[in-house]
Amino acid sequence: MSASAPPTGGPGFELEIGGMTCASCANRIEKKLNKLDGVEATVNYATEKAKVSVPEGYDPALLIAEVEKTGYTAALPKLKHAPAGASEPASDGEDTELTQLRHRLIGSILLTVPVIAMAMIPALQFTYWQWASLALAAPVIIWAAWPFHRAAWTNLKHGTATMDTLISMGTSVALLWSLYALFFGTAGVPGMTHPFEFTIAPSDGAANIYLEVGAGVTMFILAGRYFEKRSKRQAGAALRALLELGAKEVAVLRDGAEVKIPTSELQVGDAFVVRPGEKIATDGIVVSGTSAVDASMLTGESVPVEVGEGDPVTGATVNAGGRLVVRATRIGSDTQLAQMAKLVEDAQTGKAEVQRLADRISGVFVPIVIVIAVVALGAWLGAGFPVTAAFTAAVAVLVIACPCALGLATPTALLVGTGRGAQLGILIKGPEVLESTRKVDTVVLDKTGTVTTGKMALVDVATEPGVERADLLRFAGALEDASEHPIAQAIAKAATQEVGALPTPQDFTNVVGKGVQGLVDGIPVVVGRESLLADWSQHLSPGVARAKARAENEGKTVVAVGWDGQPRGIVVVADTVKPTSAEAIRGLKEIGLTPVLLTGDNEAVARQIAAEVGIDEVIAEVLPKDKVDVIVRLQQEGRTVAMVGDGVNDAPALAQADLGLAMGTGTDVAIEASDITLVRGDLRAAVDAIRLSRKTLSTIKTNLFWAFAYNIAAIPVAALGMLNPMLAGAAMAFSSVFVVGNSLRLRGFRSITAQ
Repeated sequence: MSASAPPTGGPGFELEIGGMTCASCANRIEKKLNKLDGVEATVNYATEKAKVSVPEGYDPALLIAEVEKTGYTAALPKLKHAPAGASEPASDGEDTELTQLRHRLIGSILLTVPVIAMAMIPALQFTYWQWASLALAAPVIIWAAWPFHRAAWTNLKHGTATMDTLISMGTSVALLWSLYALFFGTAGVPGMTHPFEFTIAPSDGAANIYLEVGAGVTMFILAGRYFEKRSKRQAGAALRALLELGAKEVAVLRDGAEVKIPTSELQVGDAFVVRPGEKIATDGIVVSGTSAVDASMLTGESVPVEVGEGDPVTGATVNAGGRLVVRATRIGSDTQLAQMAKLVEDAQTGKAEVQRLADRISGVFVPIVIVIAVVALGAWLGAGFPVTAAFTAAVAVLVIACPCALGLATPTALLVGTGRGAQLGILIKGPEVLESTRKVDTVVLDKTGTVTTGKMALVDVATEPGVERADLLRFAGALEDASEHPIAQAIAKAATQEVGALPTPQDFTNVVGKGVQGLVDGIPVVVGRESLLADWSQHLSPGVARAKARAENEGKTVVAVGWDGQPRGIVVVADTVKPTSAEAIRGLKEIGLTPVLLTGDNEAVARQIAAEVGIDEVIAEVLPKDKVDVIVRLQQEGRTVAMVGDGVNDAPALAQADLGLAMGTGTDVAIEASDITLVRGDLRAAVDAIRLSRKTLSTIKTNLFWAFAYNIAAIPVAALGMLNPMLAGAAMAFSSVFVVGNSLRLRGFRSITAQ
């Protein structure tokens, strides 16, 4: 199992963690949980959740107790996975926390701005301004910063230190020093002035107060924390929006009457009515009625899909046409909507390797910073500088080093990137998948169902002299309409579209291995292999025979048609190329990938399809069980391989590939084996998936670079006394807001279909 994969090996569930203020907190809880026997846990600071795997019969209360011992809160979610049609409300705790944070921020702004103004502008320093500053700043440093002090005390009791330790130490020492200077030094004398400086200059420590430092740092950090918290909630909005897509009520048929019930009460097998404009309550099969279904909210596909009796429909899609009666086949957490939400949630809760590195660093970062601050203090004192200069340099180090940006760099980008992917019908299974997309240089495409539609369709008609195309399709379609064979259905569907309603045949007979025969409008008709017509002494003319041979050489299926004792022509059916496949191949090439067509069809068919869409490399006549060997061979050639497929026989190859992408229109087995699921049956989604994954990874790296570079550059500057602690606090808060803002830019990622 990958180091970054979700925990496995036992029952898995999630805990909602409260009280975390930085990545160090998450790292500490994770270590505590993983020390328990049989427990594997991953704690994510951004989502405020712990994903836990435990042995059978393990009491979750033990895990909650362990988290509480560490000084944080934990609870099982009230609603683990929302059923189709239900939304997952934000917890009251999260709303309360955000509200309290906002109140503290507003209060600190109102009180701190005058303090900073007086400290920075000597003209505002009236006779007793320093005492006014104390009256305004003390509530900020004590009340507004209370969450930092409380967390620092909790950490101290457990022998650890986090970002809150740094904030609490910096602001508390600023207040205590100012009190000393005011009551026991010379700072309290009437008419004292305090010029604002960008750098630290030696002076009499007892003559200066640092209330603007304590209050200003508190205000800036509260602002940064508030916007981080709010941005994290915005970043998770895609998942909440996904869950809220479902219908809330459904009209179920009970004894022939419609009964309105909540969607959560719907059972498998229930028949329910969907009127035009209503959302389909859950996944099911159309029992009666025909309509066009708009799945754009769920899949991003803008063109409504025509459905009729026997067709599957997906919950949360909108009935855009006629009245439908649908029989529920999947409900609750089994629906496609719920599974999509689960995939997105899993991807957001996991950790990429780059994030694990950041977590490990932040875990040791705080103690190192405290040591640097103490060393800086000692060095300044040892060099003969006043206590004030030494103290201010140490405070600057403590404040500027808060590892908030480091902890947010990866999770916020993952939240936004995977959420945006869900909106575009791209489900990224885990954060480690992002790292796979960076190195991929070859993409292997299964032909059927991926590059092509995977369904037979009429592609050509050749008639004997004197025979009209419409007549050929009418007679052939009428007879084939009575057959369940996919080829027969393709002919019947095309005939209906071209000539309208088809007559009902009589004396219909299926000739095993050859075709069908019967009476249409009282005329004997045969449809099938050329040998079936020969049995009736009907032989194709040379021109039609040549057209038949040409179509068969191209790998297409030819059906001969005769009636009233004469051959009348042929209809040609084939698995057609998806209209968007050629554009998708161009997109893959533009992002530096080499497309390879992989198929079990003969070489001629494969070459023709490849030429049609622009693929140069073809691997044909491959048995399903040999697809894995093809992937292995390409990997042995030094290539990093992505595989796109949709069938059960693609699953092993999808698992073997460095990156597996399954078409959401394919089988559950293929989807399970893949790393990324493409909800739309559109190959362009594969291009979007790789582009989005690379963009997300690039954003993570930019965030990490900023966070690392910021700390590496800023700590020495602060230790050397070249930065005012108040400016240090503002810069630290800005770095976190920058990281979150940079991640939120991913919300603007656009599909190639929209370009």
